Amino acid sequence: MIEIIKSSDKRRLAERLERIRARNVALDFELMSQVAAIIQDVRRRGDAALVDHTAQFDGCSIQPSDLKVSEQALRTAASKTDPMFLHALREAIQRIRRFHEFQRQHSWESESSSGVRFGQRITPIDSAGLYVPGGTASYPSSVVMNVIPAQIAGVGWIVVATPPRTLQENPAVAAALVELGVTEVYAVGGAQAIAALAFGTETVPRVDKITGPGNRYVAAAKKLVFGSAGIDSLAGPSEVVILAEASANASFIASDLLAQSEHSPDASAMLITDSEELAVKVASELKSQAGILPRREVIERSLSDYGAIIIVSGIEEGCDLVNELAPEHLEILCRDEEVVAGNIRNAGAIFFGEHTPEATGDYLAGPNHVVPTSGAARFSSALGVYDFLKRTTILRFSSDELKRTAPLIAALARAEGLEAHARSALIRTEAE
Repeated sequence: MIEIIKSSDKRRLAERLERIRARNVALDFELMSQVAAIIQDVRRRGDAALVDHTAQFDGCSIQPSDLKVSEQALRTAASKTDPMFLHALREAIQRIRRFHEFQRQHSWESESSSGVRFGQRITPIDSAGLYVPGGTASYPSSVVMNVIPAQIAGVGWIVVATPPRTLQENPAVAAALVELGVTEVYAVGGAQAIAALAFGTETVPRVDKITGPGNRYVAAAKKLVFGSAGIDSLAGPSEVVILAEASANASFIASDLLAQSEHSPDASAMLITDSEELAVKVASELKSQAGILPRREVIERSLSDYGAIIIVSGIEEGCDLVNELAPEHLEILCRDEEVVAGNIRNAGAIFFGEHTPEATGDYLAGPNHVVPTSGAARFSSALGVYDFLKRTTILRFSSDELKRTAPLIAALARAEGLEAHARSALIRTEAE
């Protein structure tokens, strides 16, 4: 079900890692071409295109008047949730809000001894569109993770797009929206929903930034509309790497690998260990535990295609491999976990110790679970309040300071062949 590879077997290891990296939607040019055609159609035909693509991809016959979900329909769907779920949801909201409050940013301004005033003004974006996928990937937890940082940032207008059947099939999504006070919802999914949010239609409003998870078509659409609207990231299939020593609990490790694998067939779950004995135990545990899980077929495909147990010569080599992978989630199950973590440069989120499975971060702990995938942790971070803020620099020169620096500005501008730039500084000193 899962391949065990020794790091000394360079060829097998390289092949497995390349297979995992190939899941990146940004490299699928055929997919990009298909999605570009959908986006162009929505830009050209608006609501009519949304209706047609909903029939084609969702098997749903709707009219333009069905695109906007009434607040009453939303609340009716939300009322069907289990009381225990509501209790858990409210605690999660409280914890996640508390964590994100620490990410607030503030404007600042300073003045130099030469009389130059400079600073940075922090303001929220005006509007945000949250995409909520449907089907088996419909997660109320993602609603919470996307809405809360936008609200804390001060975004005044938050709208949601989700496939037509989502609220009926998963009332928990509706409950999360109601609990958070977000009631403007549009029943449209897929790449067509991203196009509608980016460019607007007769019914769906255009927004400044689009966030939220989705399938390959959604991720490709977000890449293509970037520039017309902001996006959070190009979210690829989910992934976890567990870095563990021989003393780690094989049963716990297997359960965490299985939890990641049940997301989708293209999810990736990997164990990196310096213990061959632990590797064998985990492989055995995976077989026995998977047998009792309802999503066994999905799990087995994920582990077979994109999972791996990699045996390294030591934890130091394991850290090097983690930094190369730059995983979305990293669990560290080592005695000197803080020392090990100090050697990790590239990871979206780190989970310490056997009592902190990655699932704690998925749902309740507080940190955002929208984390960079497909190696993007090398250059990006988890979704946060700052993703919904704009930073505007401010600058004011005094007359004396411009007089002193105008020749310097002109010299720099002329080195670039931009005489008008030079003159725009010099003309003010000449006028005086």
